[in-house]
Amino acid sequence: MTKGRSKLAGDRPEAVGFISGPEFVEHYTGLGFPESPRRLAAIWERLQKDFLWDRLVHIDPRPASVEELLTVHDREYVELVRREVELGRAMLSTGDTHICPRSYDVALLAAGAGLSAVDAVCAGRVRSAFCAVRPPGHHAGPRRGMGFCIFNSAAVAARYAQRACGVARVLIADWDVHHGNGTQEAFYDDPSVFYFSTHQLGLYPMPLTGMGDPRETGSGAGEGTTLNCPLQPGAGDAEIIAAFTDRLVPAMSDFAPELVIISAGFDSHRADPLALMGVTDEGFAALTEIVMEIADASAGGRIVSFLEGGYDLSALASAAAAHVTALMH
Repeated sequence: MTKGRSKLAGDRPEAVGFISGPEFVEHYTGLGFPESPRRLAAIWERLQKDFLWDRLVHIDPRPASVEELLTVHDREYVELVRREVELGRAMLSTGDTHICPRSYDVALLAAGAGLSAVDAVCAGRVRSAFCAVRPPGHHAGPRRGMGFCIFNSAAVAARYAQRACGVARVLIADWDVHHGNGTQEAFYDDPSVFYFSTHQLGLYPMPLTGMGDPRETGSGAGEGTTLNCPLQPGAGDAEIIAAFTDRLVPAMSDFAPELVIISAGFDSHRADPLALMGVTDEGFAALTEIVMEIADASAGGRIVSFLEGGYDLSALASAAAAHVTALMH
């Protein structure tokens, strides 16, 4: 990242906030690992190349507290992460998530970035915000990290918005190519958070978790607030846009979220090496616009977006730029 951050300057309700920074590079995952620090560098460079960088409102993140994590994660799991990082382990014992001596602190900052974004959006300083942070989060459940994820930043942000900002209903829209099992688990019986996911059918972590099936719609009071739309390998723009317009949009006319959170995984891109879907940059822009229309209808346009997956550096960068450009419009 070649340019310094600027502070929030006055009320700019039409503006897009951006949270990222060199701290998130310090979560080092090893040579050749797909979830690498180079992902952020690719996004920063593309935003500058496309003359988007200086149009963003750059917001400094702050670490989430343990108490804020405990709104989603069990205390025993948070302590396990801290302890295993301190012991110098190379991988969390709960799943396939690489760690290094800085991983606990960086994961706290990634979760806290979402809280800074929620504060800015709910205060009206920006209309939406994109958190280009790592590690990603949507596979992390209350008791387990897996799939490159340590803490579930999107889920923690949803709880924070409810507790600190008085938001009653939150939509989490997840277009990552992998099912966000951790997010679904966190809110499966909660009627105040609607979880919507498009993902490639049968792809990780579905065989491990048994989650992500369309028949999973929530339980108890949360019945009807989980909506899974698995897509066949090879599905592209038409199929994923149809899932959003035909399934999500009608559901939101009744749910009427007061804040929209996006788990913006760009690994459903046609160039991504870890999956077999065919979404293009234009497709991601279209998904962003659909979600913006939902937010405009009941949430005052308020959106907080989190980087999840995306492992071809060029495709990740161009898709993220398309996402940011759409948010600006």
